[in-house]
Amino acid sequence: MDTFTPITGPVSERDTSRAVVDTSVERVTGLAFRQTEEFLAVEEPLEVQLAYSPADNRAMKSISVTMRTPGHDFELAAGFLMTEGVVRDANDIDGIIYAAEKTAPIPNETQDRSSALPYQPRKNVVRVELAPDVKVSLANLERNFYTTSSCGICGKASLLALQTVCPARVKNTFSINAQLLYTLPSRLREAQSVFDRTGGLHGAGLFDATGQLLGLREDVGRHNAVDKLLGSEFLADRTPLRNSLLLLSGRASFELLQKALMGGVSMVAAVGAPSSLAVQVAREFDIILVGFLRNDHFNIYHGADHIQRRRSDRGDLRA
Repeated sequence: MDTFTPITGPVSERDTSRAVVDTSVERVTGLAFRQTEEFLAVEEPLEVQLAYSPADNRAMKSISVTMRTPGHDFELAAGFLMTEGVVRDANDIDGIIYAAEKTAPIPNETQDRSSALPYQPRKNVVRVELAPDVKVSLANLERNFYTTSSCGICGKASLLALQTVCPARVKNTFSINAQLLYTLPSRLREAQSVFDRTGGLHGAGLFDATGQLLGLREDVGRHNAVDKLLGSEFLADRTPLRNSLLLLSGRASFELLQKALMGGVSMVAAVGAPSSLAVQVAREFDIILVGFLRNDHFNIYHGADHIQRRRSDRGDLRA
């Protein structure tokens, strides 16, 4: 059996050097052409495998294949399982490893020696070992899907499903000053190191009510960025994330509100637009929701009483 690495992951798991590649491009300014080098955000598949059940009847299932930016893969897997309701506590996970496969034979190696080839980690396949006593619902794992940045299930059935799996909610007491809220997108942008090089990554940031950046993750998929961020907090045993704000560099979809709900987040703010179902989730589960957050305006879709502003400023806010 593979030796487990710590859940925090080896250095290679947290390394974001694989997140960027350079390429030659022709840059056109007006009618002037010149060749230059640009950086691209890497997009590769990550398969998440789940090992579960008691030791004498261990089972393994591939539960997701998602296109992601390499780096923080263990956090991505843990965040995905937490937001899907498969695990509730960091102790539900015994270990996370890169799955292994045999290396290819070296040239001229005899065929009869191939069975003894060494195993090497597969950096695009992660295996999560659940504790033996964790109960896994196979029905909930039937969504063995190919995930994209626009994925997610929709409709009334989705809201009903959330009501049955979401953690217990407490009264939402989070509040934030409107002027401070305006500054958060630029703070997130300034902290996005990979975006600076590529211009092609979504960012998800976690802030407190004073505007302090508590955590940041980047990925080509907005849902992956959120899973990585929430996964890092989950593995550090800091969930539920009450009295915190999740800032999204793009739009707010149902899936992202679902992830915020499962992580216990109090408020979601998005630079882009929310979907209709995202607004329904916010109102159903009392998550403060702000969209179109720009330098001088934003829309409040739920929780206006939690945004601090003087009465004379009320007309300046688009609600």
